[in-house]
Amino acid sequence: MTEMTANRKAMRFGAICALAYFFLSWLYGATLALGLSSLRYPDDPIGDPYFTLLELLILLQAPLLVAVFACVHEQAPASVKIFGLISVVFAGLLAGLTSLVHFPILTLSRQAAFLSWEAAPLFFSFRWPSLAYAFDILAWDIFFAFAAFSAIPAISGGDLAKSIRLLLAVSGVLALVGLVGVPDGNMHIRNIGILGYVGTFSIASLLLSIRFYRMMRSTDE
Repeated sequence: MTEMTANRKAMRFGAICALAYFFLSWLYGATLALGLSSLRYPDDPIGDPYFTLLELLILLQAPLLVAVFACVHEQAPASVKIFGLISVVFAGLLAGLTSLVHFPILTLSRQAAFLSWEAAPLFFSFRWPSLAYAFDILAWDIFFAFAAFSAIPAISGGDLAKSIRLLLAVSGVLALVGLVGVPDGNMHIRNIGILGYVGTFSIASLLLSIRFYRMMRSTDE
């Protein structure tokens, strides 16, 4: 397999993964909005079927996120590939940590042995404070922001690249702003981060899909 063929396949893979991430992000956002609108009180946890669907969507998004940043690394010029590599590392940390949070919640938290455990909410719930919530904040508000910021220098080019870099910067900043609500337990402020890694980054992933597709086509010419 020639280097050009390998790069074309990588860009095709990146275009598919980035587009899939875009659609899953919007499905996640729509499900989250429906779940929040179903609550009687703002501080109530989201119930089923919305909660289960949200957990499944996160588990599907995690590997796609790593794939997208890996393709950003692949297309980067040699002089800035180190930044793409750093973004992949942080994306991998994010994916591993958030999967370790959401898979046990999905599979274990409703088992009788845990339902009868008095301390279970401190480990499994998304009502602050809880261990699961803290780990998820680390994954999405910190590791995601570092991945987004690291990817910016790895994306060079004209108007499309500039738009992607801007969206990555905004999504990373919004994720970090969400941390402001953590010290005093104000999760409404912390939810600002969702606008970064769900809203803004989903648009960035769509533009990345277009970029990868164009790069794939350029190797065919």
